[in-house]
Amino acid sequence: MRKPRRKAEETREDILLKAEELFRADGFSKVSIADIAAALGMSPANVFKHYHSKTALAVAITERHISRMSARLESLDDTVQVSERLLKVAQRLMESHLDDLRCSPYIFEMVLMTADTDFPSGRLYKQLLEEKFEAIIRAGIEAGIYHCPDPARTAKAVSAALASVLHPVFLVRSRPGELPERCEVVVELINAALQNPLDK
Repeated sequence: MRKPRRKAEETREDILLKAEELFRADGFSKVSIADIAAALGMSPANVFKHYHSKTALAVAITERHISRMSARLESLDDTVQVSERLLKVAQRLMESHLDDLRCSPYIFEMVLMTADTDFPSGRLYKQLLEEKFEAIIRAGIEAGIYHCPDPARTAKAVSAALASVLHPVFLVRSRPGELPERCEVVVELINAALQNPLDK
């Protein structure tokens, strides 16, 4: 009796989970599509049917990771005062990345190997940061703390300023203990600029 054919979504999910499991165990660069297919008991052609390359798998995994990170950040909004929100979000993001670096280095390996290319996961992360920072700036304006004529434009600048503590390349090259202080100083400068804008 033939096994019932599985839905494409189920097969894609199985491939994604197995790929992440193997990447976690052996590292992204050491795992091939053939390894993933063998672990699932299917042909490499079947894996390629759903993900056209190992890079496509990496993009899918990092997008899922970014979505989970975004969900964790949402829980901060109702518990942190507006005046402290920017620092708390930056610290939470930085600590999440550092945890990944220690516990899930394959995530960083994938990000670093594709850092110079324009993949959807990179655009998604950039969008997540800018939207989060814009929401914080707008909340600060409503509370009378921040003064900013263009929150969306300013959020892009905030994201760029915080890259020194949030971008994977800076994280892997920083000395232990250096990042928390840098994060506080950068946020202090941003807060000062938002609270005391230059006259034009």
